[in-house]
Amino acid sequence: MPCGVTRTTLLAMTHFPPPAEELRLLDAELRQLDSRRTQLLARRAWLVAALQQTQQQATAQAQTRPPSAAPPRPETAAPSVQNVLLVLGGVLLTLAAAVFTLVSWGHMGITGRALVLGAVTLAALAGPALLLQRGLRSTAESVAGLGLALTVLDAYALHEAALPGTDAAGYAAAAAAVLAGLWSAYGLLPATAALRLPLPCALAAAQFPLLLWALSADAGPYVISAALLVTAGLDTVVALRVTAASVRICAVVGAYATGGCGVLGAGWLSVTADGPGAAARAGALLLLAAAIALCAAWRVPGPGAWHALGLAAASGLLTVGALGGVARFAVPAEWAVPAHLVFGVALLAGLRAGRLLPDTVRHGVTWASAAVQALALLWALPVVALVVMGPAGWLGRVWSGAPSDARAAVAVEAPWPSDAAAAPVVLLAVAAVLALAVRGEQWRPRARLGALGLLWAAALLLPAILAVPHLAGMSVLAVMTAAALYLSRTTTSGARVTALVLALVTAVDLTLVSLASQTATLVVLSVLTALPAAASWRTSLVPFTAPAALVYAAALGSATGAAADWPPARTALLVLAVPVAAALLAPRLAACRATVPVEAVGAAAGLLAVGLALPDPPMLALVLASCGVVAAGTALRPDRRPVGYAATALFVLAAWVRLAAWEVGMPEAYTLPVTVPALLVGVLRRRRDPQVSSWTAYGAGLAATLLPSLVAAWGDPHWTRPLLLGTGALLVALLGARHHLQAPLVLGGSVLALVTLHELAPYIVQVTGALPRWAPPALAGLLLLALGATYEQRIRDVRRVREVLGRMN
Repeated sequence: MPCGVTRTTLLAMTHFPPPAEELRLLDAELRQLDSRRTQLLARRAWLVAALQQTQQQATAQAQTRPPSAAPPRPETAAPSVQNVLLVLGGVLLTLAAAVFTLVSWGHMGITGRALVLGAVTLAALAGPALLLQRGLRSTAESVAGLGLALTVLDAYALHEAALPGTDAAGYAAAAAAVLAGLWSAYGLLPATAALRLPLPCALAAAQFPLLLWALSADAGPYVISAALLVTAGLDTVVALRVTAASVRICAVVGAYATGGCGVLGAGWLSVTADGPGAAARAGALLLLAAAIALCAAWRVPGPGAWHALGLAAASGLLTVGALGGVARFAVPAEWAVPAHLVFGVALLAGLRAGRLLPDTVRHGVTWASAAVQALALLWALPVVALVVMGPAGWLGRVWSGAPSDARAAVAVEAPWPSDAAAAPVVLLAVAAVLALAVRGEQWRPRARLGALGLLWAAALLLPAILAVPHLAGMSVLAVMTAAALYLSRTTTSGARVTALVLALVTAVDLTLVSLASQTATLVVLSVLTALPAAASWRTSLVPFTAPAALVYAAALGSATGAAADWPPARTALLVLAVPVAAALLAPRLAACRATVPVEAVGAAAGLLAVGLALPDPPMLALVLASCGVVAAGTALRPDRRPVGYAATALFVLAAWVRLAAWEVGMPEAYTLPVTVPALLVGVLRRRRDPQVSSWTAYGAGLAATLLPSLVAAWGDPHWTRPLLLGTGALLVALLGARHHLQAPLVLGGSVLALVTLHELAPYIVQVTGALPRWAPPALAGLLLLALGATYEQRIRDVRRVREVLGRMN
């Protein structure tokens, strides 16, 4: 085609069939595509069925085929089997040698005995060297263990054959020392230096010579304890100097075992010492143990920091125990704990002088001092508990008479401890340490709070310990309460909480102490009401002080009524002042977050007033009505609308109690005070929300009066109540029909029908008795025929009535 042919010319040359022909061609092509699609779908279905059948056959074959046998897995590794066999062989040989020595020894002469044991022992000791040369290390260890056991049997055989008259304990001490030396030399020989067993065995044997020597010499407990501690010191040296792990572990175990036994013995001797000389000897032993622990803590390498910390703490505790055990004979018995505390505090002073000590040791000694102080506080805790909780005994002896002094006011039902005089010293000493010795930025504020608590406890103990007059003791408690409230003005949250807790505990203690005298009770409750109220001017304290003031005001009202010889019901009127004050103060304290606590205290005071008024129904009605007024006033606040339900319930209860007091027996007198407010609330609710159901708005109110009155009307022989109830039910039904309300219509109509049935029942009975016996069945049959004849119309009428009721709200 020439290059000059244009696009328009090419389009003109393209052939387009007529529309009918093109439509025929398209239909034929579509028919071919449909036919091909049908063939492909049929082929696909056959392939899917074939694949499913093949998979099912393969699954069935796999289930019926027995599982393939896997090669057995060895349960024990070859080296473990080898070690077990070697250990078992060595044990069996050792047992055989022991049986030979103990049983078959007497069948041979002295020469034969020596030759047999010597030859077997030398062979057992020489064998490991040859086995090590051949690379059989495990076998060499087993044979070496047999040789070491044979040396023990040689020592026993020597004692039985050549030295039967010697002391058993002394010979055992010498034999243990000789065996320890021999085994050490054997383990250090060049040929057997690779063995791991001889040196730990030598160290284990070295644990007994000194102890057995002390026992053989009939030494006293001091020498035995010293022998144990010296052995522990030698073990400590070995543990710090030797690098072999097995020897070091054995030395550590030996040091702790012998050292622990020695410390227990020395401690028991110190506790049971009957004089300064015995206490000094026991203290020397404890100081020896402390020195060993301190040296070990000083030399423990870096990775054992926690180990060194524990050893240093143990050293400090042992030092305090040693010095305190001696000092307790220089002071009275009740000052023994403060004497120990002095040495515990002195540990901290020693740390400041010992700047060369490692940090781990210093921390350990610090923990030891802290432990001594904690134990001293634990000793003083019962005295503090007696002073704080002892006055609770006055709850059973209210206003029985003022005690002679502050100690008698505290120890009401418990004896006064003889060592109580030292408790304030302990508290003050620990408080001084916390205030002066703690330097860390994180722990210093907490330590100061702890010191404050301890100072408060010491001040609380002083009046009882000094046996000051009762009035002076109460004055001290009042001053402490006021001081704690003043300290709670601080901005630090922890200090504020601590001061408030101290103020609360002191105030409770002061209240209990004041129960001994009527005048003291009234004065103390007045002061404790005024102090929190005055402290409530501080905004941050209001959530705590305002409820406390209301609590003490309620207590003051109760005590005032009791002091005036008022009956409890009359006293309830004084207590009602607290709910009134709480209701007035609560909305003004919303910014201080004290609304809920104040309202809670007011509600509790209202319950107290109700409980006091229970014996007097007229007064109870007045109290309930007053509480209802307070609740209604609270419900006027937008955020306290639900309190209106409580106010309604209180008013209803007040009305019921008043009616019961008047001996009113008509149920309507009790139900109408419920029905009228309920209906008013329903009317208001439907005005706000017209979609509210009439059952929700009026059902409860109407049922509250109609149903009890219906029950009463059925048992009432007179005509007045049924007439009034029927009239009221008719009016309710008419109102429901007028306003298309389902609840009034159904309840009013039902009650009206039941009242009518009740009133007409005697006449129905009379008519029934006058008729012949065949008349009722005949009438029933006629009724059924009439109903059957108009069944469809009756069904339509019933449906229409149901629809009408359904359209009512």
